[in-house]
Amino acid sequence: MKTSADDAATGAFEERVRSWEEAYMWGPGTRSYPARREHTEADSPIRTPFQRDRDRIVHSKAFRRLKHKTQVFVAPEGDHYRTRLTHKLEACFISRTVSRALGLNEDLTEAIGLGHDLGHPPFGHIGEEVLDEALSEHGRTFKHNEHSLRVVEVLEGEMGGLNLTEQVRDGILRHTGPEKPATLEGRVVRIVDRVAYINHDIDDAVRAGILSEGDLPVAEIELLGATGPERVDALVRDMVERSRQAGDIVQSDEVGGAMLRLRKFMFDRVYLGEEARGEQERAREALGALFAHYLEHPDQVPSSDPDADDVQRVTDYLAGMTDRFCLSQRELLRS
Repeated sequence: MKTSADDAATGAFEERVRSWEEAYMWGPGTRSYPARREHTEADSPIRTPFQRDRDRIVHSKAFRRLKHKTQVFVAPEGDHYRTRLTHKLEACFISRTVSRALGLNEDLTEAIGLGHDLGHPPFGHIGEEVLDEALSEHGRTFKHNEHSLRVVEVLEGEMGGLNLTEQVRDGILRHTGPEKPATLEGRVVRIVDRVAYINHDIDDAVRAGILSEGDLPVAEIELLGATGPERVDALVRDMVERSRQAGDIVQSDEVGGAMLRLRKFMFDRVYLGEEARGEQERAREALGALFAHYLEHPDQVPSSDPDADDVQRVTDYLAGMTDRFCLSQRELLRS
């Protein structure tokens, strides 16, 4: 039972946080209080609302499954390739660096960074494409940012949803897509997501022998740096310097343009390149076959949402699978 001492402790902590933010936070940054949640709940006496969001995300089953979801390569055999989980951690910590340098809310940045890919299906972007194609026959679409929001609002949590703050849910939804996040912290994660995956995917592609260092575009590498850490540092420094001047989260035309050209290079040579097609076809066949099978046998599909129809239940199930579980279920259908 909550006591007056609990209320006093909560009030003292909140006042200390408010005082610190007022003194040190950049004016446009997001303040930690008051918490804006769909369902009102008492604040913690030792954590800000955004810290609680972070902890709920990290303790979710969807977060743990990311360690077995592809970043670029399907079920890679090497120990050092990135997964969706390690990408999320790298993006989160780079984002925190940017937010600290700008005087933004690090707790909010961290929560968005850790939650931004929770709804990504197995097999990376090819998995998203397969589910989107399958759902188009039912008049629906699949976008991993929208499904990430569904994960935290409906599928996770004992009572249905994690009851995250409005600002974190907004950052998760809008970390990609046509609309920018409402907060500067969310906009930091939106740009850093690309900063992180472009550079660590180059590292993985070189490790896999798909690229050599000499294949990388010369002008962009000369501008941004010869190594991944050098490029990340250049991109982060550019964001911090330009954002302070602009009063928004931005990149310079020169550095941001180089990053986008490097991203296009990666799509042409790695993400959609010849070496990836064999793995992608295996992933496409497995996910497509399972979608058709479970739609014919919806009784085999567990559900975290009693209000969902069969198509949504199948989608939720498949999107939550890890690479290896999806491939193993496909083999079971063959046996």
